[in-house]
Formats: sequence, structure tokens, C-alpha cells
Amino acid sequence: MKPRILLAESTTPDGAPMSLYEHDGAYSISFQGQELMHSKASASELLLGKLGVELARKEPKPRVMIGGLGLGFTLRTVLEGLGADAQVDVVELVPKVVEWNRDFLKDLNGALLDDPRVKVIEGDAVEQIKQGDAQSYDAVILDVDNGPTGMVKATNTSLYSHKGLRTVRKLLKSGGRAGFWSAGEDPHFKARMETVGFRVGHIRAKVHAGSKRAAYVIYVADK
Repeated sequence: MKPRILLAESTTPDGAPMSLYEHDGAYSISFQGQELMHSKASASELLLGKLGVELARKEPKPRVMIGGLGLGFTLRTVLEGLGADAQVDVVELVPKVVEWNRDFLKDLNGALLDDPRVKVIEGDAVEQIKQGDAQSYDAVILDVDNGPTGMVKATNTSLYSHKGLRTVRKLLKSGGRAGFWSAGEDPHFKARMETVGFRVGHIRAKVHAGSKRAAYVIYVADK
């Protein structure tokens, strides 16, 4: 049995430990000892990217924001769904995650960071959204933390509040879409999105492509 190898360690802005592991060709990132994401369990992240740009791909020179780089799977399907004239801003809170993608994960999805359509922003997605210009994005795709219930950074939860959702909606162009990854169905979150004026749909997402059960949920919120 092959050992699980610790490749690198870092801390979040709140000082909590985050680690990158490799095991038998697969990669995972853990937060405070709990697995946050795994390269063999990427079906929901791939679906998030695909659904997120479903409308934006029809626009001339679409501009997309991805909140949360992770292992790069959402970025993969976003780029697959867009043409050469797109701009994709990837906002990642933990600078070491960007570094890990470039160094250890280059053959996974890390090489995508060198795509000319991609701009990497090392910072807080919550702050980037607050500071962004109104109607500047065709799509905002958020895989920040653990969905509507923040885990990595306490202030991430504010992104999913009424105030945070209004800020996301303001950032979108007319006809734009916000996509949210969630660890499960959250009717209160769905109701908040509808209250601020989004037209909301939810799609169940599998952990693995071959899974029998869909454990996660992708929410799409159209302006």
C-alpha cells in the first residue's frame, strides 16, 4: 500500500493549518486535518464551471470571476466553455494554493494558470466582490470555503447573506449568472437568493462521476 505523502503546508489568513497531500497519483488539500478537496472527487467542481459559463459563453468577450482556485477543476471547465476572447479572473485567498498549483499540480490543472485568458488575483473573494465595479462580469462562480456555511474563513459566510448576495448581483451584467457550490441542499440560502432578485435553479452534483448518489448541490442564480 502506497503511503500518503505530505507535499506542503501553509496557513489561512486566520492562522489555521492547510496541507497538500499526494497519494498514489491523487492529490488532496486538508484544512485543520479535515479533507477539503480531492482530485478523485472533482465531479461537482467540474459541473460548477460548466454551468457557471453556460450563459456567458454566448457573450462577446465574456468576463468571468472564479472565487476559489482549489485544485483547478472549476477553472478547467470554465476555460473549456469559453472562447479565446474571454477573461477569467481567479481569486484565491491562500497564496500558497496558487504556488502549489504551479509547482506540484502543474500536470493536474496548474498549467491552466498560464492560459492567456487567466488573471490570478491573490486575495479575498469577498473583498474583491465588494470592491468590483457594477455590471462588470458575465458570470461569478463561487466555490468559496464549504458553500453557504463557511469553514476556512469566518467572514466567508457573509458572502452568502442577503447583503453579500446583493453585492454579487450588482457585480453581474444584465442576464449574467452566479454559480454557487454547496455541500448540500440549503432552502434558506435559496430563499435569500430569490429575495434579492435572482432567478434560482439547483442541480444535484455527484462526488465522483460514477457515484450512484448526488451528494452536493450547484445553485445557479440568474440576473
